[in-house]
Amino acid sequence: MLALAAARLGFKTHIYSDETESCAFNVATAKTRAHYDDERALGEFAAACNLVTFEFENVPDGTARYLADRVPVAPDPRALSVAQDRFVEKSFIAGLGIATAPFRNVASETDAAEAFRALGGPAVLKTRRLGYDGKGQIVVRSAEEAARAYAEHRGVPAILEKFVDFAFEASIVAARGRDGGFVAYDPPKNEHENHIMRRSTVPAPLTGNTAQGAVAIARRIAEALDYVGVLGVELFIGKDGEIAVNEIAPRVHNSGHWTIEACVVSQFEQHIRAVAGWPLGDAGRHSDAVMENIIGAEVEDWLALAGHEAGLHIYGKRVVRPGRKMGHITKLSPLSP
Repeated sequence: MLALAAARLGFKTHIYSDETESCAFNVATAKTRAHYDDERALGEFAAACNLVTFEFENVPDGTARYLADRVPVAPDPRALSVAQDRFVEKSFIAGLGIATAPFRNVASETDAAEAFRALGGPAVLKTRRLGYDGKGQIVVRSAEEAARAYAEHRGVPAILEKFVDFAFEASIVAARGRDGGFVAYDPPKNEHENHIMRRSTVPAPLTGNTAQGAVAIARRIAEALDYVGVLGVELFIGKDGEIAVNEIAPRVHNSGHWTIEACVVSQFEQHIRAVAGWPLGDAGRHSDAVMENIIGAEVEDWLALAGHEAGLHIYGKRVVRPGRKMGHITKLSPLSP
């Protein structure tokens, strides 16, 4: 979707991926299939590009830094370093005076038990690195369960987070330009099934003050990182409108896919504009929207999906797996009064 947006603006794209069949290969000008630690391939890739960006937060930050020594990279690799480690990420956000779930670093079974006693429960033990769509997470309800959960992670560095009592999940998808300009899309309400995002709905049931506060949080994070590009900030919204940050995503975000149909400038075009140093576009929407992910075998019913009066996107991933996002569909309606 980034490559398609770039093409609309007259750019050519070169995709570097360690996947044998990256779906972006289908719509790019050039492609490189190589591992992220292949310095020869990375060097040739850098020489072929005027600018490098990324759309996946698990690209090794060392790879991004290697490229940044040879070609401009945006966002700055520091954003990857922060977002890839949950403890570093939570510490960074808390250091800005922004609320998060209470958390503790865990490096042993003893740490896990003590962290649970300090925080109370229920809580969730998460690996500090990697993990996506609920992977690497175990819910615990006692100090003993916390210790066992750490043992199940086989000594991998972890973080314990206390559950947050929230009304619903939301997010801010925003862009910051090279000149410090900042725009944010309207926050959607996000619903998950089995730790995987099922749908995003705009507008979210937020008061004006809460929405403005959420945007201000995203801007504070972007400015602290000297961020360039589109950033996703996942939020817990409390019953009284209080806000806590769950995670940050240094990339275009699943909860912003609705912007393709509902806005003049989508999050994907916005990211290309930002990293290229162009003026940021209007983030306003002309329609209400519901974006729903097509997950796993649901994509096999593509003919029925194509009959809906909605924007259909099938990503072209060849392997269908349970829980894998295979596409999405966006339904529009007139703006709410």
